[in-house]
Formats: sequence, C-alpha cells, structure tokens
Amino acid sequence: MTASPVKSAPTSVEFIDLGAQQRRIGDKVEAAVKRVLAHGKYIMGPEVKTLEDQLSRFAGVKHTVSCASGTDALSLPLMALGIGPGDAVFVPTFTFAATAEVVALVGATPIFVDVEAGSFNMDVKSLQRAVDAMPAGLTPKGIIPVDLFGQPADYDAIDKVAQAKNLWVLADAAQSFGATLGNRRTGSMGRIAGTSFFPAKPLGCYGDGGAIFTDDADLNDIMKSLRVHGQGSDKYDNVRIGMNGRLDTIQAAVLIEKLAIFEDEIAARQRVGKRYNDLLRGTVIVPEVAANATSVWAQYTIRLPNRDKVAAALKAEGIPTAIYYPRPLHQQTAYRNFPSAPGGCPVSEKLAGEVLSLPMHPYLDTATQDRIVTAVKAAVG
Repeated sequence: MTASPVKSAPTSVEFIDLGAQQRRIGDKVEAAVKRVLAHGKYIMGPEVKTLEDQLSRFAGVKHTVSCASGTDALSLPLMALGIGPGDAVFVPTFTFAATAEVVALVGATPIFVDVEAGSFNMDVKSLQRAVDAMPAGLTPKGIIPVDLFGQPADYDAIDKVAQAKNLWVLADAAQSFGATLGNRRTGSMGRIAGTSFFPAKPLGCYGDGGAIFTDDADLNDIMKSLRVHGQGSDKYDNVRIGMNGRLDTIQAAVLIEKLAIFEDEIAARQRVGKRYNDLLRGTVIVPEVAANATSVWAQYTIRLPNRDKVAAALKAEGIPTAIYYPRPLHQQTAYRNFPSAPGGCPVSEKLAGEVLSLPMHPYLDTATQDRIVTAVKAAVG
C-alpha cells in the first residue's frame, strides 16, 4: 500500500518585507553607518542636522526637530505648548495608545472622538459635538488628529473647528508621512506635526526614532531645548524641564539613505494599494482614499464581519494578517475613565470587530498579491 504524500506547509508571505529594502540599499546603509563609526559622534552628530534639513525640504516646512521616537514627537510639542492639568485635548479613540498617552502624561485630559467608517480618521461631526459639550473644569486647548493607516485626516474641516475655538492642531502623522492632501505633504498640516520612524513605518529606521515639523520658529527653539533636558546656552545651563529625546546619529544616517528612495517606495505603495482595492472591492469593504488625498498605505486594512475566520484561513495558507486595533482606547483599562464625545464612539467600536490588515509594503510583487487576494476571496466565500 502506497503512503499518501505529505502536504508541505505553504511558503510564508512577509507582512512587511524589510529584507527586500535591505537588499536594495544595504551597501549604502552599511557605508553610512561606517562613516558614523569613523567620526565617532554618535549623539547629535552631523548626520542629524543633514537629515533634519532634508526632512524639512521633503515636507515643505521651515523647521524639523528629530527625536527619539514617535511618542516623543507628540510629547515634545505638548510640553512646548505648556499643556498640563485642567487642559483638554481631543483625540480619536480608534488609534494606538500613544496619541492619548502623551496627553495624560503631561497631566491634561484626553477627550475621545469617534472616527469615520470610510477613512478610519477623526469624524469632524463627533469632534464638534465634543467641543460643544466640554466637561466642567476643563479648558479646551487642542486637537490631535491621527492619519490612520496612511491617509491624512480631513484637516480643512478640522482646522475650521479649531479656528472657531482658538485651538491648536497637532497632526499625528506617524502612519502617513509622505502622503498628501491637496498640494500639501503630511508634516505641513496643523500648527505642528509629528511622525514616527519605527522600523515598520513607511519611512523607518533600524530602531526607534521620530521627527516634529513646524513653521513656528519659537516652538522649534523650545522643542530643541526640551529635547536635550531643557538646555539653554550649553548642556549645563538648563532653562526648562526637558527630557532626553535625541535621535541617535546612526539612525539619522540610516534614514538619510532610506529617504533617498522614499519617493519611489511611495509610488510603489500606491500601486499596491490601488491594485488591492481593484481586486477586492465587492468581496470585502476596502479602504477608500479621498479624491484630494493620497495615502502611503502604512497598513492595507479591509473590513468584514467574519474577520477571525478569514484571518485563520489566511494563516493556514501562510499569509499573515494583523488587527489594528482590536479595542478602542475609550474601552481600555487605562483610558476608560476619560470623557468621550456626546453619543459615544459607536463607529470605532464597530470597526474594532471588523478590521483586518493584509500584507503591505512597496516590494509586494503581483504574484504574491494575487495569492493573497485569492486566499481572501476563498475564505470569504
């Protein structure tokens, strides 16, 4: 009796293929790191200023302050603006914890706002309700929209709400750096913008890193001081309470090389995102990009009611998925006692049970993408 052949496990697909990028520019990155090792200025070396200048030109802003993480890129602006106890800041509930965390860490109160089902970004109507119904004892100071999954929020509409109440806007562009809204690049929206260079981000380093963008020279000077323990004329002249929020020189060197190919990678991301939409529209709810915007597709996130079943089926086929985010912030233990907009955040709660992110990166070839799409269609049935 002949034994049945053993079925081999499917070849695994990369969720984010950093290795492909490394194979493309690995020699240039290695040379850049060696230059840092040669000059030995590992903290605030010359590459840091070079990177900041290049980022300013790329984003179309006057000033860039590099920093140690995307979280610092939100914390430093709040510190520079003097936000603290008694102040309220409006944030979306459907996002990563850092957006609300930084508000709470400076002693202020995050007020949670719902998001739009189509864009995953801040719902301006929910924002307006929250602004109009301020809890007693709190003073509204600002808004932190999040450009979730790579598409800019509706800053034109958000700015109108902000201007009517004299609020500042701090754009959380951790997932959208490189995207556009109209003729503006992310980083140039809001009074200040912050981004993350976490390795999995569209523009990522080989560790933690971040940057802050602004046209406000005074805020720029304050944030540069805060980044280095609040230093004044020198490191032993501390003129304000600050933090250690510097970007390492080696990470800056890596980012310089990655920024050189970033435009090409953005174009590739947009091709992959559009192709996903063309192939999956009608099978699942696909993410739609506004007519006046572009996305850098930090994640490609679909919606479907039987999410867990489909994820399990894809895993069996060697295709990884991820859930961003399984629980809105207003329902999490650390944040559930903070206020939410009147009417609650029902869209965010619904999305949390439906979203599923598929493999997405600029080096995703059509054959692999076809394999993913075929598996999704089969799993959805």
